[in-house]
Amino acid sequence: MEYDKSNIFSKILRKEADAKIVYENEYVLCFEDIFPKSKIHILIIPKSEYLDIFDFSKNSSTDEKEAIFLAFEALIDMFKLDKKGCRIITNHGIDGRQEVPHLHFHFLGGQDMGKMINI
Repeated sequence: MEYDKSNIFSKILRKEADAKIVYENEYVLCFEDIFPKSKIHILIIPKSEYLDIFDFSKNSSTDEKEAIFLAFEALIDMFKLDKKGCRIITNHGIDGRQEVPHLHFHFLGGQDMGKMINI
């Protein structure tokens, strides 16, 4: 998979597509998923063009990495999930079923998320 500048997250970052933004910092944008899978379903994306978690882990700056974790912290505080918890997932590659070629995390909460799939 190669980075495709026409992907939906790239369009959101360029303001060519709408998104309900819930949190933003210098390096990260967080917005509501339009097809939520839980009561709280936020997408967290870096503002720079990273294909996936592997690309990000190899090529992002320390500031960008820290900003992702600051976004996680801010969302947990915002939705008051420090006691009940949440699930944060990123998909990587074909086997991970990554659909959009821009690194993104699914922040899910507000209900019992159930067990992870056993294969």
